[in-house]
Amino acid sequence: MIIAKHYVVAGQVQGVGYRVFTRAAATREGVSGFVRNRRDGHVEVEAEGEHVALTRFERALHEGPPSGRVDQLSVKEVLPGGCSTGFQIMADVD
Repeated sequence: MIIAKHYVVAGQVQGVGYRVFTRAAATREGVSGFVRNRRDGHVEVEAEGEHVALTRFERALHEGPPSGRVDQLSVKEVLPGGCSTGFQIMADVD
């Protein structure tokens, strides 16, 4: 069953390769969606995939890249949008 989640990641997550790390984790787990920086210094992620894959992906989001630090990961379930175009690094939120 496909599920979708929206994440907001706080900590030292901009300028440390967090978005590239997230895309690699998504690709490895077969998760689709996007990641982008927000103006407030957080990173926003929307992802969908099989429950088991999303669980592993979420675990990776908690860890982050070695050069970063995740202080908080907010998670909210959302309705799947049928996104099957892979995982994209989007432009920063204005």
